[in-house]
Amino acid sequence: MDLSGKTAIVGAFESTRRDAPRVHPFALQMDCILGALDDAGLALKDVDGLCAASGDWAEGGGTMDVIELAEYIGITPTYVNSTDVGGCSYIMQAGQAAAAIATGLAEVVVISYAACPRWWPLNTPSFDPFVFPAGPGQYEIPYAPTLISTYGLFARRHMDLYGTTPEQLAQVAVTFRNHAIQNPHARLRKPITVDDVLASPMIASPLHRLDCCVVTDGGGAVVMTSRERARDLKKKPVYLAGYGAAVARTQNSQIPDDLKTPAALSGPRAFAMAGVTHDDIDVAQIYDAFTVTPMLALEDLGFCGRGESGSFVADGNLTLGGRLPSNTDGGGLSSNHPGKRGIFTLIESVRQLRGEGPGVQVPDAKVAMAHGLGGTFCSAATAILAV
Repeated sequence: MDLSGKTAIVGAFESTRRDAPRVHPFALQMDCILGALDDAGLALKDVDGLCAASGDWAEGGGTMDVIELAEYIGITPTYVNSTDVGGCSYIMQAGQAAAAIATGLAEVVVISYAACPRWWPLNTPSFDPFVFPAGPGQYEIPYAPTLISTYGLFARRHMDLYGTTPEQLAQVAVTFRNHAIQNPHARLRKPITVDDVLASPMIASPLHRLDCCVVTDGGGAVVMTSRERARDLKKKPVYLAGYGAAVARTQNSQIPDDLKTPAALSGPRAFAMAGVTHDDIDVAQIYDAFTVTPMLALEDLGFCGRGESGSFVADGNLTLGGRLPSNTDGGGLSSNHPGKRGIFTLIESVRQLRGEGPGVQVPDAKVAMAHGLGGTFCSAATAILAV
């Protein structure tokens, strides 16, 4: 099925809270859902589809989280989706929601997320969540991998293979911080330099503290409907022009030698469906849990060659006025990162295409790309949005 342009995001809302002490994540989700519906000119009674993945740490749900959330907000949807492939889940859910709407399974679908890791009473996982002491994980447990140490391995491997430098990694953080400075809701707004990043404490070599995302509470939601219904609603529709998704591996031992990630599959699928080229992308929101994260995405998505992302970033291509203005809200490195950030790539893409960026605004943006990953590059989803 060709889904291009058949559905649209008609409402978007991001919580401005970065600290929400003693607020349950479902309460944040409720605020975001109501905010997104109001943005669209719709009400809760109009919703017949719900997409959520809230069963992970600090997200408030259990094994049947989408049912818990539906009960909490008081709806009985005809279409539900709890696909959970990590941080890109909400981009993947947007593609699946588009298929559901196009085939008549639902008419108005809400995709939402929230988490409160800054106060959540359960202990933070101290290990790589994809490594277990049985099955394949038993061979990795002796090396005591953590989530951040695995990202450090990716960064070190990229340095060894392609000559990437700590300064190039740091430039990612500096670029997105410069965007965050103009976003009144960003967690971190103090200007930083490359030297500041390199002087911050080492967390998992070669990643310094400022190479790592912020930890915030927060949430967001978007509302999708058919192209026909979107025309009659409150705000300018933002159409889903293209979509692609892919999964690869979970175990660290299965990381490809050249560091290729599932974005190498999701990206071409999204571009092909949308019928656009890289030069058509006016603005991009690229998952940035760590500074190495968007660098690998840039290569796999085809914006630069293998091993060339360091120089691509250093040349200013991700800045306002550059070839690919990215993470215009400050991204996960400076604005917010409750745990899974894919929903915010969709929200900021919508704001940019409407001319409603809370800080940096790309002039006359017509085509945006939202891209996310899950786990340690275990999954990827890419959406091309257009007005």
